[in-house]
Amino acid sequence: MVRLHPTLIAFPDPARALGPDSDAPGLLAVGGDLRPERLLAAYAKGIFPWYGEDQPLLWWSPDPRMVLQTSNFKLHPSLKKTLRRFLRTPGCELRVNHDPAAVLAACAGTPRDGQAGTWITAEMQQAYGELARQGVVNSIETWVGGRLVGGLYGLMLGRMFFGESMFSHATDASKIALAYLVALCRRDGIPWIDCQQNTRHLASLGAGELSGAVFRQHLAAHVPMPPPPRWTYDAEAWTQIFK
Repeated sequence: MVRLHPTLIAFPDPARALGPDSDAPGLLAVGGDLRPERLLAAYAKGIFPWYGEDQPLLWWSPDPRMVLQTSNFKLHPSLKKTLRRFLRTPGCELRVNHDPAAVLAACAGTPRDGQAGTWITAEMQQAYGELARQGVVNSIETWVGGRLVGGLYGLMLGRMFFGESMFSHATDASKIALAYLVALCRRDGIPWIDCQQNTRHLASLGAGELSGAVFRQHLAAHVPMPPPPRWTYDAEAWTQIFK
């Protein structure tokens, strides 16, 4: 495992990350900082930070990699019904990049099965909040009656979206946000959403594992592309889902 230089921004080859048979599959490096330049350099290579309050700054690049190819998104009949009901109900709305800080805080504060505490530390929230102000981090937000009840956030680099976290304080609230994220990605020619690690929830919605090498090849082709204009809510994007 490589220790990063405290000021120079350089990462080892992600292929050097610890393998699936190790105690920490995907662990690549330790140290450095969360300044925007380092985060952008990391994501462009398929590397992301993930650490707890009592840990040093750890950098990961798991292999295999969980990816949602937007063409494979599974709009189950029950979710389709939920979406149509949500969109016609007064007081229910999707907002995009309206309050990224609130989404970050909610993702950090929402309890999760099998987890004690959160990896979205105050330092992480500050770092990703800065990237949101720069237009790199995007939040998709589910609002009901003027209250934020679900959502997600992630980074946009070129024509690649790196999903980071989601939360739900109402039934299917995060699934509604994910469906709209898929709609925006389809509209703007973003074929893959990085999901980082395998979960049953994401697999049920169409995500699947790819080799690290295939994932990095995709990044090399799509991260350098011009990004779409900064996202705002566009009701017409739903047509990408309801075809």
